[in-house]
Amino acid sequence: MKRIFTSFFILLPFLAIAQNFNTAEIARFKKQAKAVTIIRDDYGTPHIYAKTDADVVFGLMYTECEDNFEGIERNYLYQLGRQSEADGEGVLYTDVQLQLIADSADAIKDYNNSPIWFKKLMDAFADGINYYLYKHPEVKPLVFKRFKPWFALMFTDGSVAATETGRISPGQTQVFYGRDADKMGAVHHNPASIINTNAERETGSNGFAISPSKTASGHALLYINPHVPFYFRSEVGLNSDEGLHAYGAVTWGQFFIYQGFNAHCGWMHTSSYADVGDVYMEKMVKKDGDWFYEYDGKLKAVRTRILHMKIKKGSKLETRDIMAYYTQHGPVMAAKDGRWLALKENNRTYKALLESWLITKANTFGEYKKAMDLLSNTSNNTVYADDQGNTALWYGNFVPRRDTAYNWDLPVDGSISATEWKGVHPLNEIVHVYNPSAGFIQNCNSTPYTSAGAASPDKSKYPVYMSPNGENYRAINAIKLLKDAKGLTLDGLIAKGYDHYLAMFDDLLPSLFAAYTNAPDSVKSKLAEPINRLKQWDRRSAAQSVATTLAVEWGSLMMRSLLPLQNPAGGSYQTQRIHDMLQAIDPAQELTYLEQALADLQARYGSWKMQWGDINRYQRPANGITFNDKLPSLPVGLTSSNFGQLPSFQSRIMPGTNKRYGYSGNSFIAAVEFGPKIKAKTIITGGASFDPNSKHFTDQAQGFIDGKFKDVLFYKEDVVKHAEKTYHP
Repeated sequence: MKRIFTSFFILLPFLAIAQNFNTAEIARFKKQAKAVTIIRDDYGTPHIYAKTDADVVFGLMYTECEDNFEGIERNYLYQLGRQSEADGEGVLYTDVQLQLIADSADAIKDYNNSPIWFKKLMDAFADGINYYLYKHPEVKPLVFKRFKPWFALMFTDGSVAATETGRISPGQTQVFYGRDADKMGAVHHNPASIINTNAERETGSNGFAISPSKTASGHALLYINPHVPFYFRSEVGLNSDEGLHAYGAVTWGQFFIYQGFNAHCGWMHTSSYADVGDVYMEKMVKKDGDWFYEYDGKLKAVRTRILHMKIKKGSKLETRDIMAYYTQHGPVMAAKDGRWLALKENNRTYKALLESWLITKANTFGEYKKAMDLLSNTSNNTVYADDQGNTALWYGNFVPRRDTAYNWDLPVDGSISATEWKGVHPLNEIVHVYNPSAGFIQNCNSTPYTSAGAASPDKSKYPVYMSPNGENYRAINAIKLLKDAKGLTLDGLIAKGYDHYLAMFDDLLPSLFAAYTNAPDSVKSKLAEPINRLKQWDRRSAAQSVATTLAVEWGSLMMRSLLPLQNPAGGSYQTQRIHDMLQAIDPAQELTYLEQALADLQARYGSWKMQWGDINRYQRPANGITFNDKLPSLPVGLTSSNFGQLPSFQSRIMPGTNKRYGYSGNSFIAAVEFGPKIKAKTIITGGASFDPNSKHFTDQAQGFIDGKFKDVLFYKEDVVKHAEKTYHP
């Protein structure tokens, strides 16, 4: 068979004409809007009230659009693999990967087959967005003039990522699908490994669950600290007469609380390294012009599907049809050494969205576990606490059962049945912790085998693929802070969550000092003062600290000597990787990096003696992207969590700036006490509004920097007392 690759152009102005909503739709929108009450509190946080869950969803989506319609559309452009319609050729093969993995036709079938009660939620999801577009004709969507209910089934667990596409880069997919069909299975000389091991990614997210034995009140506590790009989620309260009473963070474009709590229990999701998908090497045969793959000595026909890709080019859309190939394992993503590489995973399912919703409404430990028994969350670990004093950790959720004789970190042989998945592990078989005797649980994207101190799970009882990652410095820091803690309060937990200790330098600095001791006198004299500052430093970041500046600048250069990441599931800055680097590096190179850091600071600022807060700043640009040294900004003492600090403030020098500005890290953070009544405090990056003219654009910025949280208004009587605006959508 031949690969289809055709093109034609459509004029964009025709696409810019929004579809008109018919009379029946508008009447339905208005009726539902009257059933919803939105109260914005004195921080601009929306609290949504209605009789039914569906009406609350309608109101939620309307408020999300009010705050950040662009973020909603961007998330769905990604999830549906349609970014190239807005951004052009550069993202085409990211779109191809996403469309290979998740077929929207399957989502439509799932929607049509959903029970009526769940279909109502998806209908309300689309109606809330569409009503906003109807009411705001000045808003010009990039692509989506109308949202469909089934869109929600393409974005089901709150993490904007396909679980396994990191293993095969878009460039490798382009090499495969951008070649002549007869050469697609041939050996190609791509400079990158087929397993994309060297790509460092931002790491973060911390979840702590504290048992009643360690708290002042005798109630369980939960700390929620995701690390994602700033302004990534909204903070909301949801309330219906059908039992919905939840509060927390909602990813733009979703209708469930992703990380948060209800009146009885709470949940924090951290990104999981559990192995949830595999790459299969297929042995290909071309016969009579068609492709086949070998399987247990027989030939099986390759399945095909045409991807109708649209690419923005100037004022036009180019349409390009690409023939996609599938084996029984899944979509073919790339090729290596004459073998096609097919990806098997569980990226998009009806059950995943259902699980996300049912968790929001679970009121007991048993109900929460029942929701998780759907085994459909492929992205997250879960840290849990409730009002009965239970605490728990689940490392992953959907984990395929495999033959442990094979190395599942690498592509496996797809031509034999021995490598097939053997079902999915039930909930009680995945790595988990329930009510540990240590009285605490921490998960910081690190191994679960140290998650509860001496009460942690036994690594020998689980297959390697359940948790292939090692320890990291945030986890070391968390364990040190929590293991001996007593009488914890909400404020005490927040203080620990905002601890500024940079644990990585416990390993890095002794190596540097040893290199300095053995250095020539000429080097010693040149570096004496900065080395002395680092020796006197308490390894806590601070806005007034010159040592923090030296450590971060030098430590960032040291990362260049990290050995290649052999397993993407291992995480970017695990302790073992640092230890291996320190064993391999030439001590003179460590000193050279310090000299370079000093020279860079001197050249950039006229002195290397710069306080960290003078160059590390918080600023929220009006357009979200253009930072400016001449405009107001705030000093920040926090650093990246890559150095082992629990809170995270990822910063870098931006185009046209001399200073560093934060762009990722802490986003929505919450501390919750589960007593007879909920007590909670939260903070978000900057503020709830995306309007630079609003007082809520940066009214939480200083609290975000300092770790000074605001009280959550969980109950309606408190919300009403602090109401700033009350309205129907």
